[in-house]
Amino acid sequence: MTNWNSAHILILGAARQGVALARWLSRHGSRVTLSDSRSLEQLASARESLADVNVKWAVGGHPLELLDGVDLLCLSGGVPLTLPIVQEAVRRGVPLSNDTQIFLETVPCKTIGITGSAGKTTTTTLVGEMARLDYGLRTADGAKTSSAVRGPRSFVGGNIGDPLINYVDEMTADDLAILEISSFQLEQTTLSPNVAAILNITPNHLDRHGTMEAYTAAKARILDFQTEQDAAILGCDDKGAWNLRNRVKGKLLTFSLKELPERLDGAYFHDGLLSLREGKAYVPLLPREKIQLRGDHNVANVLAAFAIGHAAGFKLDAMLEAVEEFRGVPHRLEFVRELRGARWYNDSIATAPERSMAAIRAFSEPIVLMLGGRDKNLPWDEIAQLIRRRVKHVVAFGEAAELIQKAVGSGVNLQRAASLKEAVTLAAASASAGDVVLLSPGCTSFDEFTDFAERGEAFRKWVQELS
Repeated sequence: MTNWNSAHILILGAARQGVALARWLSRHGSRVTLSDSRSLEQLASARESLADVNVKWAVGGHPLELLDGVDLLCLSGGVPLTLPIVQEAVRRGVPLSNDTQIFLETVPCKTIGITGSAGKTTTTTLVGEMARLDYGLRTADGAKTSSAVRGPRSFVGGNIGDPLINYVDEMTADDLAILEISSFQLEQTTLSPNVAAILNITPNHLDRHGTMEAYTAAKARILDFQTEQDAAILGCDDKGAWNLRNRVKGKLLTFSLKELPERLDGAYFHDGLLSLREGKAYVPLLPREKIQLRGDHNVANVLAAFAIGHAAGFKLDAMLEAVEEFRGVPHRLEFVRELRGARWYNDSIATAPERSMAAIRAFSEPIVLMLGGRDKNLPWDEIAQLIRRRVKHVVAFGEAAELIQKAVGSGVNLQRAASLKEAVTLAAASASAGDVVLLSPGCTSFDEFTDFAERGEAFRKWVQELS
């Protein structure tokens, strides 16, 4: 759609993406209904944020009659396609969309889109820092220069931070939009960013997608609508991402923790040095010691950011400065405090076992590991083997505690806690000087918290209160 005036739009889900889209559509003349399964009282904050626009609310469920006369159905990220009202919309021929699709339809400037099962938040944030230094102006996360400054700007958001639909009306052709895009958002997209990156595809969100084939198909849509003028970045160390290389229509770059074969262009790590290669041109970037993040997985994220930045045309100096100054993102291997000689880390963003495995491998010290939350129907066998080799003590908490205990099996010191707060107390009692106490849940937070950020903030608070 290009003319939103008087269009009747139904949005399912009044979380961050749904609220942002409702505001934008209403301001563009649409008749918006925002439906959420929660009560009016539970939605007080969302309703207050939309008090200045004309939005009709439907709460407590999603009755099928909401579809009557609807021109378009938009889904917030957490809304499954299996919901009866979504299936009925498909049956009636009502088109589906979401905030990312509408943003891509509307955005006037060049776009970078980054997806993957792990590492996309760190990589997107780092690419945003590269752009900020390259463009030298402001980003959409609130850091602004003087209002007198005019010129190109970079905006970072999407599945992290603010949905960029909040800023699309102020963007110009010279700006740059950088989006983290989830598999949920990609399911409805029929447009691709100019620079598209798939970092990796490993088991994740199978509770939503059902099979790895369906999950991979959703991720691959970030490539499917590119043109020959566009660029794609695929991680060649990951089979799931690299198997999609035949779907690339434009320029292909890659990144690897090993030296690249001669035919491949991109960023790679070899003999202690990160380097960039395109054709016969070779540029040494920086030694690994200059990276302030722990773990091989973060070296891979930095390499991905270099490949993406190169594809986007960033200046080398801006990329190097961004990497050397970058200290990570909140809730991703974030150091919280040292208590009685044990160092506590917040890795709440690790919502799949594979992410928790990367966190475990980032440390050589004895680990007290806190795992738990709500399971996503993902395999636990591989992490269980790693725990038996590398972890001193496990505290399993939340809905998945019993499942985790069964997966880990005997031979591992394991305690169960009903809640994260109780898990913090048990972990503190088990930690000794020289240990790392690591919250890397391997599960979603939805049994106890609204999202991983709220879980991480609660963890920080309770750890700081320990004495």
